Amino acid sequence: MEEIRTGVYICHCGLTIAGVVNVEELTEYAESLPNVVVSREYRYMCSDPGQDLIKKDIKELGLNRVVVASCSPRMHEPTFRKTVEDGGLNPYLYEHANIREHCSWVHDDKELATKKSKDLVRAAVKRVFHHESLVTREIPLNPNVLVIGGGIAGMQAALDIADGHNKVYLVERDPSIGGHMAQLDRTFPTLDCSECILTPKMGDVGHHPFIELLTYSEVEEVSGSIGDFKVKVRKKARHIDESKCIGCNLCEEKCPWKTDSEFEAGMAKRKAVYIPFAQAIPNIAVVDADLCAYIQSDGKKCGACIKLCDAGAITPETLLKQTDEIVELEVGTIIVATGYDQFDPSVIPQYGYKKYDNVLTGLEFERITCAAGPTEGKIVTKDGRPVESIGIVHCVGSRDENYHEYCSRVCCMYGLKYAHLSKEMANADVYEFYIDMRCFGEGYEEFYKRLSEEGVNFVRGKVARITDEAQTDEEQGKLIVVSEDTLLGKMIRVPVDMVILCSALEARSDAENVGKVFNINRRADGFFLERHVKLDPVATPTDGVYIAGCCEAPRDIPDTVAQAEAAAGKALSLISKGTVTLEAAISTVDEAICHGCGRCEEICAFSAPNVVTKNGTLVSSVNEALCKGCGSCAVVCPTGAIAIKHFTQDEILAQVSALTEA
Repeated sequence: MEEIRTGVYICHCGLTIAGVVNVEELTEYAESLPNVVVSREYRYMCSDPGQDLIKKDIKELGLNRVVVASCSPRMHEPTFRKTVEDGGLNPYLYEHANIREHCSWVHDDKELATKKSKDLVRAAVKRVFHHESLVTREIPLNPNVLVIGGGIAGMQAALDIADGHNKVYLVERDPSIGGHMAQLDRTFPTLDCSECILTPKMGDVGHHPFIELLTYSEVEEVSGSIGDFKVKVRKKARHIDESKCIGCNLCEEKCPWKTDSEFEAGMAKRKAVYIPFAQAIPNIAVVDADLCAYIQSDGKKCGACIKLCDAGAITPETLLKQTDEIVELEVGTIIVATGYDQFDPSVIPQYGYKKYDNVLTGLEFERITCAAGPTEGKIVTKDGRPVESIGIVHCVGSRDENYHEYCSRVCCMYGLKYAHLSKEMANADVYEFYIDMRCFGEGYEEFYKRLSEEGVNFVRGKVARITDEAQTDEEQGKLIVVSEDTLLGKMIRVPVDMVILCSALEARSDAENVGKVFNINRRADGFFLERHVKLDPVATPTDGVYIAGCCEAPRDIPDTVAQAEAAAGKALSLISKGTVTLEAAISTVDEAICHGCGRCEEICAFSAPNVVTKNGTLVSSVNEALCKGCGSCAVVCPTGAIAIKHFTQDEILAQVSALTEA
């Protein structure tokens, strides 16, 4: 057996560790431990000079084990594994002791923190004694990419990848790409037309030779792992022949059946056969089977669209016999950009949404101000009266412990945008009811100052309620916003013709199901959880699956585009490499004692183990590309057939034994 020669390296982390832990005493103690031939301390061990100390000692002192006591292994274990490897050792002959989060961050008593640090270093030294060399392996990566969501995030990611001549499948659940941005009239702070900047990008996506659009489609199943995902997409029946539809809109014009338009936020009607909006991509009609009289009557009623469609895109066969299609795809990486939902303010009854006609959400007001919207850009009440005064209520559902504690980031700015549009288009008196103005982006504070100079009335305080119960002649026929004014130190009543509620951005209602399909965890607020909020904000714990845009957290358009480009960059870096390196610290099965009970298959969050038949016997088999080495399977295995490489019984027991020493 080889002689074990261990080097221990203690990091000061500036004063973060050294300010609480006696680093000199800890270094001296480490040198006294069995098999330790050198112990050093350095101000920043993760720096190049710190790493060079380790490499030099490996070569000059013949070290074959290394322990670093510093900050979280999540942050720097890869750093020091690479250092050890550069020094000539197998990277798994290294052990990390976390004395920052576990000691200096949680203790004020220097003596206690130093003693605990000694325990952790001693445990690491005893554990690393049993470490074995492990070998990583590489597998080929399928260069195709799947992007879920056709909003601005999904489109930007798809274009960045496709522009590198890589195949992209873009799946969108609605009949057209565009997302929420297509519903906006103007964008802050420059007030440029949303459609003017979005429509060319939509056209680029729709006509790109390396992008295959799958609109009116949803992902149903994902299997496999990074580099080799198998995806099943349900392409819903449009009940038309897509290859023949020319988007003439004649079928929609003559269809007699109506319902609320999703695109117009319920402010107008659409037909049973429709194109979502004028700039839709693809510009192809879709039939709402639940509303179509011909489909519901099995061909006995209506059928006007069949008679009017000269292109032959709508026929009795397409309406009655066309069914959903399952499309199977093979991709190497996945980007999830499923967007957000707008908070429904009707759950806050004191604000009167859906009780009073002229209490609107921000998205509804967007459609009113749009020239192509239900009022052709005229800011009027529901009964058509000109609007002379408007109240804009901030933080509706945001920064509220009863609903969402987080700030939705965009509400302040779109509230200011509405104030400007109200002044410009209706010359209305505008009252902004706010808690704090959070104008954080480029040009945002300047936009806020501009609105102040335009004569907008800013009221700092929380709105208590919105009512139509008048107390004075001035309030007759008006909505009254009852609010505190913290600057005046009293409650005020402001009569207005219309109220706009700046509703929160919240996680989509289907986020839980989407998370299950793509194996993505969610935070307590419902949004998808990134691998590391600072150092890896677009990756997820599932290798090869990335997130972008408002499915991860509320954000504005510039930040959404930037994050989409970051996710695309992650995918492109893998594509350019062409292979994927698999983690070596994964599960292994002793088939001789495995009973094939399937407990490991039930518990695994990553679907790595599967019970298969080998030589007529049921045994568990682990997909190494999926396994993350979490150890759940080893814990539930009743026979002890499953073990985790790099977390063997000898290693764990040695660590525990060291921690229990007096």
